[in-house]
Amino acid sequence: MDSLAEITSLIPHRAPFLWVDTIISFADDTIVTEKTIPTDLDIFTGHYPGNPIMPGVLLCEAIFQSGALLMGKMGAVKNADVAALPVLTRINSAKFKRSVRPGDTVRIQVKMSETISSVSFFKGKMTVGGKTAVQVDFACTMGFSIA
Repeated sequence: MDSLAEITSLIPHRAPFLWVDTIISFADDTIVTEKTIPTDLDIFTGHYPGNPIMPGVLLCEAIFQSGALLMGKMGAVKNADVAALPVLTRINSAKFKRSVRPGDTVRIQVKMSETISSVSFFKGKMTVGGKTAVQVDFACTMGFSIA
């Protein structure tokens, strides 16, 4: 299975709101993914004109999607088409340390810290050029969509 097919089998996100290109590795409680930031995104015309940088909220979203992929790889999500979907419930300690620019490839590592009842807690880190760009702690639960 190619990476995009695997990703879309595990989470419901699709273009233009899919912020993970490739699953690099998965082991136990950790996943590593990558995303190459397209140079032609419309958001760069306004964020910031003449000096485009990727919005931090979208960088965090890539980390959160990687967490959802981890849940899927661990068996919490059976299929992206089922009614139970991972839903973000908490964001803590977001730290933005380095800008991400058009054309950059980011590497994302997400580790599940613990699960209490139906809530899973994660630590996420994004790097660009081997240097930390974003760190964030977050939590997800399995929500249910109305099908």
